[in-house]
Amino acid sequence: MPSPDLTPDAPNTVARSARYKVAWRILPLLFLLYIIAYLDRANVGFAKLKMKDDLGLSETVFGTGVALFFIGYLFLEIPGALLVEHWSARKWFARILVSWGFCSMAMALVETPAQFYAVRFLLGLAEAGFFPGVIVYFTHWFPRKDRARAMSVMLLGVPLSLALGARVSAVLLEQNWFDIKGWQWVFLVEGAPAVLLGAVVPFLLTDRPRNAKWLTPEERDWLENTLEAERKAASGTGTVSLKQALRMRNVWLLALAILATNIAGYVFVFWLATMVEGLLAATGRGSGATNVLNWTGCVYLCGFVAVLVSGWSSDRTGDRKWHCVTGQVGAGVTFALALVPGQPWGAVFAWLCLAGFFSMFWFTPFWVLPTLTLTSSAAAVAIGVINMCGNLAGAIGSPLLGALRDAGFSDQASMAFVTVCFTLGAVFVALVRVAPPVEEPND
Repeated sequence: MPSPDLTPDAPNTVARSARYKVAWRILPLLFLLYIIAYLDRANVGFAKLKMKDDLGLSETVFGTGVALFFIGYLFLEIPGALLVEHWSARKWFARILVSWGFCSMAMALVETPAQFYAVRFLLGLAEAGFFPGVIVYFTHWFPRKDRARAMSVMLLGVPLSLALGARVSAVLLEQNWFDIKGWQWVFLVEGAPAVLLGAVVPFLLTDRPRNAKWLTPEERDWLENTLEAERKAASGTGTVSLKQALRMRNVWLLALAILATNIAGYVFVFWLATMVEGLLAATGRGSGATNVLNWTGCVYLCGFVAVLVSGWSSDRTGDRKWHCVTGQVGAGVTFALALVPGQPWGAVFAWLCLAGFFSMFWFTPFWVLPTLTLTSSAAAVAIGVINMCGNLAGAIGSPLLGALRDAGFSDQASMAFVTVCFTLGAVFVALVRVAPPVEEPND
């Protein structure tokens, strides 16, 4: 994992040591948890290569099952954040880990579409409070100037989980231990770490700085006082209601942008392996599950590089808006070029790698935009609205794509709307009004 670069401005050694201790104590564990979380929601796309035929699931059934995860997720997203704020992060995260681990493992027992739907919905319910809970948890530990970087470190877990998950799933899909099929082992093996970590998280995480025995009294006092001063400053700026936030032009543009972009992005995540399988067969390269997922993992690994590059570049230039647009347009264009028929596999794979890069390039600068285009209190309300639209996108794209494929549309035709959605998201971001950038300190 990259070093969390949290070099302080303040000359005093207490501030410096406190920030470094917090970074190294909290970020590695949350980074690992987010890798597991994203893999457990996305590994159904890998298992599908064999699960679909074994169970006789149609493309529409698969797409609907993927969507139901996000419906379940929406139910507990806000309550999960509130529990972290007013109860205990370590206990809530432990409950989430154990329940989502068992739900993920339960996918191995699925035999019918109804069971597939039920388990995916329950998995969404189980995992729902994790990401918003982490955002709240960061406000308990990281001063405002460190928070965005801390979040970007954790977000590196998205492409890394997909790249590693593709490789691990490729091995598991070929197994038949104890007469249990390979796709079942994918869910059993990849769901188990969440249960195991859930048992130890209460002992590894600390709820608040005042409870941290690994900080000195001086470090605890500095951190608590700094965070309290920031909370008071934020409360002094006034509050914005949900109704007021929904009247703001930039809120709607950002919400529509992430809705369109995430429709494309989630389709890319859940259907890439299926698409690679078809492209490999069309170019005469074979289409075994191991072969498919090895190539797929390389595409996702390009996304890991993209998160690093976009974070560094947007911090250096101070630009967020056009970095975001570049990623969205780049993903749409390169994805479309990958589907042009008649190309050799080398060219197709190159376009897919670029699509993997750009599809992860946009989201780090995107989440900075609400804080740049809205007042602090409006941004707090707007981020919740925007994030809900982002999750709603997961419930729209996959059922639509599944229906298109079952209706007989070709890969090129059924995937064309992915390009349209990426491009539409870029249009909405381009319309966002951003104040001229100011030079940012190089912390």
